[in-house]
Amino acid sequence: MKNNEEDEEDMENRMFCFQCQETAGNKGCTLKGVCGKDFTTSNLMDLLIFNLKGIAIITTAARQAKVSLDYHTADKAIMESLFATITNANFDYTSIATRVTRTFNLKKQLREEALSLGVALPDSEAITMQGFPEEYDQLALGVGILRERNEDVCSLKELIIYGLKGLSAYAEHADRLGYKDEEINTFVARALCDVALGMLSVEELTALVLETGTFGVKVMALLDKANTETYGHPEITEVNIGVGTRPAILISGHDLKDMEMLLEQTEGTGVDVYTHSEMLPANYYPKFKKYKHFIGNYGNAWWQQREEFETFNGPILFTTNCIVPPKTNASYKDRVFTTNSTGYPGFRYIESDAQGKKDFSEIIALAKTCQPPTEIERGTIIGGFAHHQVLSIADRIVEAVKSGIIRKFVVMSGCDGRQSGRSYFSDFAQALPQDTVILTSGCAKYRYNKLALGNIGGIPRVLDAGQCNDSYSIAVIALKLKEVMGLDDINKLPIDYNIAWYEQKAVIVLLGLLSLGVKNIHLGPTLPAFLSPNVAKILVDSFGIAGIGTVEEDIQTLIINS
Repeated sequence: MKNNEEDEEDMENRMFCFQCQETAGNKGCTLKGVCGKDFTTSNLMDLLIFNLKGIAIITTAARQAKVSLDYHTADKAIMESLFATITNANFDYTSIATRVTRTFNLKKQLREEALSLGVALPDSEAITMQGFPEEYDQLALGVGILRERNEDVCSLKELIIYGLKGLSAYAEHADRLGYKDEEINTFVARALCDVALGMLSVEELTALVLETGTFGVKVMALLDKANTETYGHPEITEVNIGVGTRPAILISGHDLKDMEMLLEQTEGTGVDVYTHSEMLPANYYPKFKKYKHFIGNYGNAWWQQREEFETFNGPILFTTNCIVPPKTNASYKDRVFTTNSTGYPGFRYIESDAQGKKDFSEIIALAKTCQPPTEIERGTIIGGFAHHQVLSIADRIVEAVKSGIIRKFVVMSGCDGRQSGRSYFSDFAQALPQDTVILTSGCAKYRYNKLALGNIGGIPRVLDAGQCNDSYSIAVIALKLKEVMGLDDINKLPIDYNIAWYEQKAVIVLLGLLSLGVKNIHLGPTLPAFLSPNVAKILVDSFGIAGIGTVEEDIQTLIINS
């Protein structure tokens, strides 16, 4: 873990980032992010988070003093800006610089208002700084990750911040559907405040890590409620992965509100809609099934988009993160649009109005000039096994377990990625004994959801609950099975965990599982670089967190010997 004076000298006019699984050498990106993020954008993101900490300090103090400030604007700025700094969400330094200026001005305004109302503010650089010098990069070195000298404290603080980034992503999706939770907003601000003030001990920071997980579960429950009350409970669905004959739009990311608006606006236009990557689970929602021009899913996980966007032929809409910078000669560059917290230089951005509505007419008009998608595969894949559906057959599942037909469930949720070592997860799925069932969510599913793994007594051996946030469904299923089977500990269930991670939404899912008491999670393809040796030891000793080994070793450990 880089965190000393020699390394800081090497960082001059560059960057430091180790928030994702692909970080260089599993240590940290210092010249340019493996994701494609340049050092200017990275350093602006450090400044942005610095401003958010200042806003959090002020609003936390004001809430404690029970005075009235514009908490709505402050909370929204924190959530949206944290989301914008998630891996592969926003590469547009102009967009991030605008957020830096906006949050700095908001911080100054809130500070002045709080002081005028008699709020006693802590002494913190994050709220007393009067302006930014021209050299953003120099300043970022003073406010970013490397300012914390104690590597264990740094590790815990970054673990909390990355968890808050994932939490904020899910909170923004819920908010766009009109679902808010003041307790969640208050916690995010307080956690950022505690991290910024640096007054917590290692033990207190460790407790805050788990509390972040607890609120991660709360926000995933909120989003589940927002999605299901708005679009219905996901249904078991066979999703078409072939193509039609009409021009089309490909929608990627996680935001179902954008999906709804796009389907409404394309109806009757002669333009079809396909999902991509993490938007696949939109196919499972009843409300979307009424649209005849909603054809199915095109392609695979996010990291294969450079090839798949070329063959899709039509425009692509990014609603959240998972952007891969296109090659210089990519033909699809002029067909990509972004919205919400996403951005990339040269991609057109779709704004929303004051009511949150968006006009996709430009995308639709472009689609009409394009050729239909080129077929890259045929057939169907099955999904829609969220908690409502699975619990409806809970009696069959319990009976299958008690009779020995199903030996184990293996949770293989999480993220996919580009590293060749991730073929491990496909190999692991194929090597699992025939009496095991995979529970999955997130884009990790693309490593095995098209394999012919069969079923057990009519129950498919891959049960896809949905997006990464739908890991909540898996937690609900586990807790219900614990109740039905009369167990006193969630870890006594015949469930093992072999999870792939990539970015910060996976971090909050992991923290959520830990907060529920789940132990012995295997995490790969590598353990996070932001875990110091001592913090990693805490997770190993307290929760049994482990990395992955070979397929044969892990089958033996997780299935045969457990």
